[in-house]
Amino acid sequence: MKLVVTGTAGFIGAALARRLLERGDEVVGIDNVNAYYDAALKEARLSHLKNYRCFTEVRASLEDNARIERVFEEHRPQRVVNLAAQAGVRYSLLNPQAYIDANVSGFCNILEACRHHRIEHLVFASSSSVYGANTAMPFSVHDNVDHPVSLYAATKKANELMAHTYSHLFNLPVTGLRFFTVYGPWGRPDMAPFLFTRNILENKPIDVFNFGRHKRDFTYIDDIIDGIVLSIDHAAQPNSDWDSDRPDPGSSKAPYRIYNIGNNQPVELMYFIELLETNLGRTALKNFLPMQPGDVPATYADIDDLSRDTGYQPKTSIETGVARFVEWYKNYYR
Repeated sequence: MKLVVTGTAGFIGAALARRLLERGDEVVGIDNVNAYYDAALKEARLSHLKNYRCFTEVRASLEDNARIERVFEEHRPQRVVNLAAQAGVRYSLLNPQAYIDANVSGFCNILEACRHHRIEHLVFASSSSVYGANTAMPFSVHDNVDHPVSLYAATKKANELMAHTYSHLFNLPVTGLRFFTVYGPWGRPDMAPFLFTRNILENKPIDVFNFGRHKRDFTYIDDIIDGIVLSIDHAAQPNSDWDSDRPDPGSSKAPYRIYNIGNNQPVELMYFIELLETNLGRTALKNFLPMQPGDVPATYADIDDLSRDTGYQPKTSIETGVARFVEWYKNYYR
Protein backbone atom coordinates (compact mmCIF):
# COMPACT_ATOMS: atom_id res chain seq x y z
CA MET A 1 0.00 0.00 0.00
CA LYS A 2 0.99 3.64 -0.12
CA LEU A 3 1.42 5.38 3.23
CA VAL A 4 2.26 8.83 4.48
CA VAL A 5 4.55 8.57 7.51
CA THR A 6 5.35 11.78 9.35
CA GLY A 7 8.52 12.13 11.41
CA THR A 8 10.66 9.93 9.15
CA ALA A 9 13.88 11.63 10.25
CA GLY A 10 13.02 10.69 13.82
CA PHE A 11 13.95 7.61 15.83
CA ILE A 12 10.68 5.69 15.51
CA GLY A 13 9.65 7.16 12.16
CA ALA A 14 12.86 6.15 10.38
CA ALA A 15 12.68 2.61 11.76
CA LEU A 16 9.01 2.27 10.77
CA ALA A 17 9.58 3.61 7.25
CA ARG A 18 12.41 1.16 6.74
CA ARG A 19 10.28 -1.80 7.87
CA LEU A 20 7.41 -0.77 5.57
CA LEU A 21 9.74 -0.30 2.61
CA GLU A 22 11.35 -3.68 3.23
CA ARG A 23 7.97 -5.38 2.99
CA GLY A 24 7.17 -3.62 -0.29
CA ASP A 25 5.03 -0.65 0.70
CA GLU A 26 5.43 2.85 -0.76
CA VAL A 27 6.28 5.49 1.84
CA VAL A 28 5.94 9.25 1.55
CA GLY A 29 7.96 10.57 4.47
CA ILE A 30 7.31 14.03 5.92
CA ASP A 31 9.78 15.70 8.27
CA ASN A 32 11.08 19.23 8.79
CA VAL A 33 14.44 18.00 10.20
CA ASN A 34 14.41 20.68 12.90
CA ALA A 35 17.21 21.48 15.33
CA TYR A 36 15.63 20.13 18.54
CA TYR A 37 18.54 17.69 18.57
CA ASP A 38 21.50 16.80 16.33
CA ALA A 39 20.33 17.26 12.73
CA ALA A 40 23.27 15.15 11.48
CA LEU A 41 21.78 12.10 13.20
CA LYS A 42 18.44 12.80 11.52
CA GLU A 43 20.13 13.14 8.13
CA ALA A 44 21.94 9.86 8.70
CA ARG A 45 18.65 8.09 9.38
CA LEU A 46 17.14 9.59 6.22
CA SER A 47 20.16 8.58 4.13
CA HIS A 48 19.28 4.91 4.65
CA LEU A 49 15.69 5.47 3.52
CA LYS A 50 16.76 7.23 0.34
CA ASN A 51 18.30 3.97 -0.87
CA TYR A 52 14.78 2.58 -1.36
CA ARG A 53 13.12 3.26 -4.71
CA CYS A 54 9.66 3.48 -3.12
CA PHE A 55 10.59 6.20 -0.61
CA THR A 56 9.65 9.82 -1.29
CA GLU A 57 11.05 12.49 1.01
CA VAL A 58 9.06 15.65 1.75
CA ARG A 59 10.64 18.39 3.88
CA ALA A 60 7.76 20.15 5.57
CA SER A 61 6.33 21.04 8.96
CA LEU A 62 2.94 19.75 10.01
CA GLU A 63 1.98 23.32 10.85
CA ASP A 64 2.16 24.18 7.11
CA ASN A 65 -1.42 23.28 6.27
CA ALA A 66 -1.20 24.16 2.58
CA ARG A 67 1.90 22.00 2.09
CA ILE A 68 0.36 19.03 3.91
CA GLU A 69 -2.74 19.32 1.73
CA ARG A 70 -0.59 19.32 -1.42
CA VAL A 71 1.24 16.17 -0.28
CA PHE A 72 -2.03 14.29 0.20
CA GLU A 73 -3.43 15.62 -3.08
CA GLU A 74 -0.34 14.62 -5.06
CA HIS A 75 0.40 11.21 -3.53
CA ARG A 76 -3.08 9.91 -2.60
CA PRO A 77 -2.03 7.68 0.31
CA GLN A 78 -4.26 4.91 1.59
CA ARG A 79 -3.10 4.97 5.21
CA VAL A 80 -1.28 7.48 7.41
CA VAL A 81 1.01 7.15 10.42
CA ASN A 82 1.59 10.38 12.35
CA LEU A 83 4.78 10.18 14.42
CA ALA A 84 5.99 13.77 13.98
CA ALA A 85 5.77 15.81 17.19
CA GLN A 86 7.67 18.08 19.49
CA ALA A 87 9.01 15.53 21.96
CA GLY A 88 10.41 15.76 25.47
CA VAL A 89 8.79 16.37 28.84
CA ARG A 90 11.39 18.70 30.32
CA TYR A 91 11.69 20.86 27.18
CA SER A 92 7.94 21.54 27.39
CA LEU A 93 8.61 23.58 30.53
CA LEU A 94 10.97 25.82 28.55
CA ASN A 95 9.26 26.18 25.18
CA PRO A 96 5.54 25.42 25.50
CA GLN A 97 4.57 27.12 22.24
CA ALA A 98 6.53 24.55 20.22
CA TYR A 99 4.23 21.84 21.60
CA ILE A 100 1.05 23.70 20.74
CA ASP A 101 2.28 24.42 17.21
CA ALA A 102 3.54 20.94 16.28
CA ASN A 103 1.45 18.64 18.45
CA VAL A 104 -1.92 20.39 18.36
CA SER A 105 -2.05 22.63 15.27
CA GLY A 106 0.05 20.22 13.23
CA PHE A 107 -2.03 17.22 14.21
CA CYS A 108 -5.22 19.10 13.29
CA ASN A 109 -3.81 19.55 9.79
CA ILE A 110 -3.17 15.80 9.53
CA LEU A 111 -6.72 15.04 10.67
CA GLU A 112 -8.14 17.46 8.12
CA ALA A 113 -6.08 15.91 5.33
CA CYS A 114 -7.20 12.41 6.35
CA ARG A 115 -10.82 13.55 6.43
CA HIS A 116 -10.83 15.18 3.01
CA HIS A 117 -8.85 12.44 1.29
CA ARG A 118 -10.85 9.55 2.77
CA ILE A 119 -7.88 7.82 4.40
CA GLU A 120 -8.55 4.16 5.23
CA HIS A 121 -6.80 4.28 8.61
CA LEU A 122 -4.87 6.83 10.65
CA VAL A 123 -2.41 5.58 13.26
CA PHE A 124 -0.90 8.22 15.52
CA ALA A 125 1.64 8.42 18.31
CA SER A 126 0.41 9.12 21.81
CA SER A 127 2.54 8.56 24.91
CA SER A 128 2.64 6.83 28.28
CA SER A 129 2.98 10.34 29.71
CA VAL A 130 -0.80 10.78 29.39
CA TYR A 131 -1.20 8.64 32.53
CA GLY A 132 0.24 11.58 34.47
CA ALA A 133 -0.73 11.44 38.12
CA ASN A 134 -2.14 7.89 37.83
CA THR A 135 -0.48 5.39 40.18
CA ALA A 136 -2.49 2.17 39.66
CA MET A 137 -0.21 -0.29 37.88
CA PRO A 138 -0.06 -1.51 35.21
CA PHE A 139 -1.41 1.46 33.26
CA SER A 140 -4.50 0.43 31.29
CA VAL A 141 -6.15 2.10 28.31
CA HIS A 142 -9.41 1.66 30.20
CA ASP A 143 -8.20 4.01 32.96
CA ASN A 144 -9.17 7.67 33.16
CA VAL A 145 -6.25 9.89 32.07
CA ASP A 146 -7.50 13.36 32.95
CA HIS A 147 -4.54 14.43 35.10
CA PRO A 148 -1.46 15.09 32.94
CA VAL A 149 1.57 16.52 34.74
CA SER A 150 3.36 18.11 31.76
CA LEU A 151 2.29 20.15 28.76
CA TYR A 152 3.77 17.46 26.51
CA ALA A 153 1.39 14.94 28.08
CA ALA A 154 -1.52 17.36 27.76
CA THR A 155 -0.89 17.75 24.01
CA LYS A 156 -0.85 13.98 23.58
CA LYS A 157 -4.14 13.66 25.47
CA ALA A 158 -5.48 16.44 23.24
CA ASN A 159 -4.46 14.39 20.19
CA GLU A 160 -6.49 11.45 21.46
CA LEU A 161 -9.55 13.67 21.99
CA MET A 162 -9.17 15.33 18.58
CA ALA A 163 -8.78 11.96 16.87
CA HIS A 164 -11.92 10.61 18.52
CA THR A 165 -13.88 13.64 17.39
CA TYR A 166 -12.88 13.11 13.75
CA SER A 167 -13.56 9.40 14.02
CA HIS A 168 -17.03 10.11 15.39
CA LEU A 169 -17.95 12.92 12.99
CA PHE A 170 -16.42 11.61 9.77
CA ASN A 171 -16.22 7.83 10.34
CA LEU A 172 -12.42 7.99 10.11
CA PRO A 173 -10.79 4.80 11.46
CA VAL A 174 -8.20 5.98 13.99
CA THR A 175 -5.76 4.13 16.27
CA GLY A 176 -3.72 5.90 18.95
CA LEU A 177 -0.60 4.21 20.32
CA ARG A 178 0.79 5.09 23.75
CA PHE A 179 4.53 4.41 23.54
CA PHE A 180 6.44 3.40 26.67
CA THR A 181 10.10 4.57 26.89
CA VAL A 182 11.41 3.50 23.50
CA TYR A 183 15.15 2.83 23.23
CA GLY A 184 17.63 1.16 20.90
CA PRO A 185 20.00 1.88 17.99
CA TRP A 186 19.51 5.27 16.30
CA GLY A 187 17.75 6.55 19.44
CA ARG A 188 17.15 10.14 20.52
CA PRO A 189 20.13 11.98 22.05
CA ASP A 190 17.90 13.75 24.60
CA MET A 191 16.82 10.49 26.26
CA ALA A 192 18.46 8.77 29.21
CA PRO A 193 20.14 5.81 27.41
CA PHE A 194 21.93 8.18 25.05
CA LEU A 195 22.81 10.77 27.70
CA PHE A 196 24.06 8.14 30.14
CA THR A 197 26.18 6.35 27.54
CA ARG A 198 27.84 9.53 26.32
CA ASN A 199 28.68 10.75 29.81
CA ILE A 200 29.96 7.38 31.00
CA LEU A 201 32.31 7.17 28.00
CA GLU A 202 33.48 10.75 28.63
CA ASN A 203 33.93 10.07 32.36
CA LYS A 204 31.34 12.72 33.22
CA PRO A 205 28.65 12.37 35.93
CA ILE A 206 25.17 11.22 34.92
CA ASP A 207 22.10 12.87 36.47
CA VAL A 208 20.00 10.18 38.16
CA PHE A 209 16.63 11.72 38.98
CA ASN A 210 14.30 10.62 41.77
CA PHE A 211 17.48 9.35 43.49
CA GLY A 212 17.45 6.34 41.18
CA ARG A 213 14.04 5.09 42.27
CA HIS A 214 12.47 5.44 38.83
CA LYS A 215 10.98 2.42 37.09
CA ARG A 216 10.40 2.47 33.36
CA ASP A 217 8.77 0.07 30.93
CA PHE A 218 11.75 0.25 28.53
CA THR A 219 10.63 -1.01 25.12
CA TYR A 220 13.09 -1.95 22.38
CA ILE A 221 12.64 -0.23 19.04
CA ASP A 222 12.06 -3.45 17.03
CA ASP A 223 9.20 -4.42 19.35
CA ILE A 224 7.67 -0.97 18.97
CA ILE A 225 7.83 -1.26 15.18
CA ASP A 226 6.18 -4.69 15.34
CA GLY A 227 3.29 -3.12 17.25
CA ILE A 228 2.90 -0.19 14.87
CA VAL A 229 2.87 -2.40 11.77
CA LEU A 230 0.31 -4.72 13.33
CA SER A 231 -1.82 -1.70 14.18
CA ILE A 232 -1.58 -0.28 10.65
CA ASP A 233 -2.82 -3.57 9.25
CA HIS A 234 -5.72 -3.86 11.74
CA ALA A 235 -7.88 -0.82 11.07
CA ALA A 236 -9.79 0.40 14.11
CA GLN A 237 -13.36 -0.91 14.42
CA PRO A 238 -16.30 0.38 16.46
CA ASN A 239 -16.87 -1.33 19.80
CA SER A 240 -20.38 -2.75 19.55
CA ASP A 241 -20.48 -3.22 23.33
CA TRP A 242 -19.56 0.38 24.13
CA ASP A 243 -21.93 1.79 26.75
CA SER A 244 -22.47 5.54 27.04
CA ASP A 245 -23.57 5.10 30.66
CA ARG A 246 -20.18 3.54 31.45
CA PRO A 247 -17.90 4.93 28.73
CA ASP A 248 -14.70 3.02 28.05
CA PRO A 249 -11.81 5.46 27.38
CA GLY A 250 -9.97 2.95 25.19
CA SER A 251 -12.67 2.44 22.55
CA SER A 252 -15.87 3.95 21.17
CA LYS A 253 -18.95 3.44 19.05
CA ALA A 254 -16.84 5.20 16.43
CA PRO A 255 -13.97 3.33 14.70
CA TYR A 256 -11.47 4.46 17.33
CA ARG A 257 -9.01 2.54 19.49
CA ILE A 258 -6.26 3.38 21.97
CA TYR A 259 -3.50 0.89 22.75
CA ASN A 260 -0.43 0.73 24.96
CA ILE A 261 2.81 -0.45 23.34
CA GLY A 262 5.28 -1.44 26.02
CA ASN A 263 7.49 -4.28 27.14
CA ASN A 264 5.08 -5.14 29.98
CA GLN A 265 8.10 -5.49 32.30
CA PRO A 266 9.13 -2.34 34.17
CA VAL A 267 12.84 -2.06 34.94
CA GLU A 268 14.48 -0.17 37.79
CA LEU A 269 16.59 2.72 36.51
CA MET A 270 19.58 1.58 38.56
CA TYR A 271 19.50 -1.82 36.85
CA PHE A 272 19.38 -0.13 33.45
CA ILE A 273 22.45 1.90 34.40
CA GLU A 274 24.17 -1.26 35.62
CA LEU A 275 23.59 -2.88 32.20
CA LEU A 276 25.09 0.15 30.47
CA GLU A 277 28.12 -0.03 32.77
CA THR A 278 28.59 -3.73 32.04
CA ASN A 279 28.41 -3.28 28.27
CA LEU A 280 30.63 -0.20 28.30
CA GLY A 281 33.16 -1.69 30.70
CA ARG A 282 33.06 1.44 32.85
CA THR A 283 31.44 2.60 36.08
CA ALA A 284 29.18 5.64 35.96
CA LEU A 285 29.75 8.68 38.16
CA LYS A 286 26.24 9.21 39.52
CA ASN A 287 24.75 12.55 40.51
CA PHE A 288 21.58 11.69 42.46
CA LEU A 289 18.84 14.32 42.18
CA PRO A 290 15.17 14.70 43.20
CA MET A 291 12.34 14.04 40.76
CA GLN A 292 11.93 16.76 38.14
CA PRO A 293 8.74 18.73 37.42
CA GLY A 294 6.54 16.90 34.91
CA ASP A 295 8.18 13.54 35.60
CA VAL A 296 6.49 10.40 36.98
CA PRO A 297 8.05 7.77 39.27
CA ALA A 298 7.07 4.68 37.29
CA THR A 299 5.53 3.41 34.05
CA TYR A 300 4.18 -0.07 33.37
CA ALA A 301 2.12 -0.95 30.29
CA ASP A 302 -0.89 -3.24 30.26
CA ILE A 303 -0.69 -4.51 26.66
CA ASP A 304 -3.57 -7.01 26.84
CA ASP A 305 -5.79 -5.14 24.38
CA LEU A 306 -3.11 -4.79 21.70
CA SER A 307 -2.09 -8.44 22.14
CA ARG A 308 -5.71 -9.61 21.89
CA ASP A 309 -6.57 -7.54 18.82
CA THR A 310 -3.34 -7.80 16.81
CA GLY A 311 -1.23 -10.59 18.30
CA TYR A 312 1.44 -8.16 19.51
CA GLN A 313 4.06 -9.62 21.83
CA PRO A 314 7.37 -7.94 22.73
CA LYS A 315 10.37 -10.24 22.25
CA THR A 316 13.48 -8.29 23.28
CA SER A 317 14.81 -8.51 26.84
CA ILE A 318 16.33 -5.45 28.46
CA GLU A 319 19.70 -7.19 28.58
CA THR A 320 19.68 -7.86 24.83
CA GLY A 321 18.32 -4.42 23.96
CA VAL A 322 20.92 -2.51 25.98
CA ALA A 323 23.76 -4.57 24.49
CA ARG A 324 22.53 -3.81 20.97
CA PHE A 325 22.21 -0.11 21.74
CA VAL A 326 25.73 0.15 23.17
CA GLU A 327 27.19 -1.75 20.20
CA TRP A 328 25.47 0.66 17.79
CA TYR A 329 26.54 3.73 19.77
CA LYS A 330 30.21 2.73 19.81
CA ASN A 331 30.17 1.96 16.08
CA TYR A 332 28.30 5.11 15.07
CA TYR A 333 30.40 7.48 17.16
CA ARG A 334 33.59 5.43 16.66
